[in-house]
Formats: sequence, C-alpha cells, structure tokens
Amino acid sequence: MLAKKLRYIFEQFKHKGEFNSFEELASGHINDTYIIKTKKKPYFVLQRINHGVFKNIPGLIANKVSVSLHIRKKMTHLSETELNRCVLSFLNTNDDTFYHKDIDGNYWNMMIYIDNSITFETVNNEEVAYEGGKLFGNFLNLTSDLDISKLIEVIPKFHDMSFRYSQFKSALQSTPKERLYRAKLYIDCVADLKEEMHILQNLKESRLIKLRTTHNDTKISNALFTKNNKGLCVIDTDTVMPGIIHYDFGDAIRTICNTAAEDETNLDLVEFNTTYYKAYTKGFLKHMKSSITLLELKYLPLAAKTMIFIMALRFLTDYLNGDVYYKTKYPEHNLDRAKNQFKLLQSLSQQLSTIQN
Repeated sequence: MLAKKLRYIFEQFKHKGEFNSFEELASGHINDTYIIKTKKKPYFVLQRINHGVFKNIPGLIANKVSVSLHIRKKMTHLSETELNRCVLSFLNTNDDTFYHKDIDGNYWNMMIYIDNSITFETVNNEEVAYEGGKLFGNFLNLTSDLDISKLIEVIPKFHDMSFRYSQFKSALQSTPKERLYRAKLYIDCVADLKEEMHILQNLKESRLIKLRTTHNDTKISNALFTKNNKGLCVIDTDTVMPGIIHYDFGDAIRTICNTAAEDETNLDLVEFNTTYYKAYTKGFLKHMKSSITLLELKYLPLAAKTMIFIMALRFLTDYLNGDVYYKTKYPEHNLDRAKNQFKLLQSLSQQLSTIQN
C-alpha cells in the first residue's frame, strides 16, 4: 500500500527515473523521509513535511529552494553532477511547483539523493568536528548576502527563550503529578538558569547582534560527509530562516561535543568534549572569520551553553505536555533526552573557563 502511494507521489515530480523500490530514512524527529530507488541512478529523496509542526509549508519549501539556488549561483565552477553532491537540488512537480499536496492534505517535496555519502549521529574524531565546522561555517558564509526579508519565519519564535519559558510554564500547569515528580530535579534547573539563558536573546532584540540567514538545526546528522570524512553538504534545511549565528554554532556544538547520542540513558557516557569544541570552532571560523564581529565571537561559548539548554527545555516541555511534538519510542523518551542535555550542560559548565580561553 505504501509503495503504491509513494510511486504515485513520485510520479507527480519531473524526473527521468523509473520507480523500483523505496527505503525509509528514520533519523529525523519530525518528517517522514524515503529514498526512492530507481532503475538507474540518480536515486531521489521523497519527504513528507509534517504540517502539524510546520504551518506554512509552501513558504518553508520556498525558503529551502531559495537558499539552494543562491548557493548554487556561487558555485558556477562546478559541474552539474558536482553541484548536486554539495548543494541540495529540489525537483519541480508537473504543475511547476516545488511541492505536491496529496488527497490527505500532506505536503511532499523531492530532492536528488546524494549517493556515496555518510552521516554521523555522534562525532568520534577531531577531523569530523573540524570538517563539520567548515561545512556549517561555509553555509553561513555563502548565504550571508541573501536578503532575509525574502525568507519566512518557518517556526515563529523557534529559538526565542522567553517563548520557550512560557511554553514550559504552561506545561507545568497541566501535566500529571506523576510526570512532575519524575522531572522535578530538571524543573528546578530551568528556574535557576533563566536570567543567563536570556542574554543572547536580549543582544538580538537590541540589534547589537545582527540577523542573518541561519539553518537553525545544525546537529551533526544534518551534515553529509564523504566516506573519507570530508564535509560534503548541509542537509535538512526545513528550518532555514532569519536568526543569529549563535543558534547555528551552539546547536552544532550541542551534538558534536556530546560524547554520546542525545537520547543515551547512561549519563556517565555523556560529557562535553573540549577537544572537539576547539576543532569545530577552528573549522567554523575558517569561513566566518572575515564577517564575524568581536561581539559575536565573544558570545560563542555562551551560544553553546544556551543551545544545549534550549533543547533540554524543549525535550522537558514536550515530556510534560505528553509527548506531542517529538517522535518517541517509549514513554520516558523525551525525559531521557532532557536528562541527557542537562548532563551535557553540567559538563560544559564545569569546563567553561577552558572553552572561553
């Protein structure tokens, strides 16, 4: 049944492929993503975008396409084949749009699959951290002159700390007592960090730090690498919108410098790796050093702390709300994710002077 449905949707896009089979990619928290294997390569990636999470999907897809086209125009020295390996390439539908809306109201978009590439859920060597830094730094550099007024805010207040605290407060008022009891230690941590966690937002709102085109979901699994561990392509651009570089830097550090997966339940395995922090920062600044300001540079360490915290807060809030946002595999999954991030935050805080130096 699913194969028949995917075949039909696949045929709504302009391509020269013949549907052969499909394989589900299960790494994302939000969307449903499939590799469409055709009789001849290239293969394709067909994605159903979650309209429960994203309210303006045509605008979201317009953002993704605009960013890809902007980057591609700066890489005219590459062949079409090379471009399709280092920049996401979106396909038009037969109706000349970049998405198909099915009879159930679901939105689908399709890209050329980047073959012979790998991803990492966690980082296990300095080279991957450094290459990840170069990749995300270059993404910010290449999009630095993109007119942000042409981008929609895909998820309003996505990294707005006041908004996240407001959501958290609402969740506290409606959650069952049993969940409140299980999360009490972490609920107390949220209250203790409130003032520090608003510093970056205050700098943004005062316009001391400027808005740029940002990815907003720079976990290491959203970077493709060659099989030789060289950075290849930034993927999963659903959350591209105006933001500050600290969002992208901090979220990347959150995954790159965690010595375990973000839902690892053995917290003894969760530590903040300062060696990887140094390697990532070196790669990141390789492309950003000409455009980053001293004030932006000063607050990069706080960006790491803030983005770890905001993910801990979001996982905790979703747990208190009854797991309505993130996909979960078992009842305590979101609480385990939150515990993981709070442990990472504690490890970072213990090494903050080293990181700042």
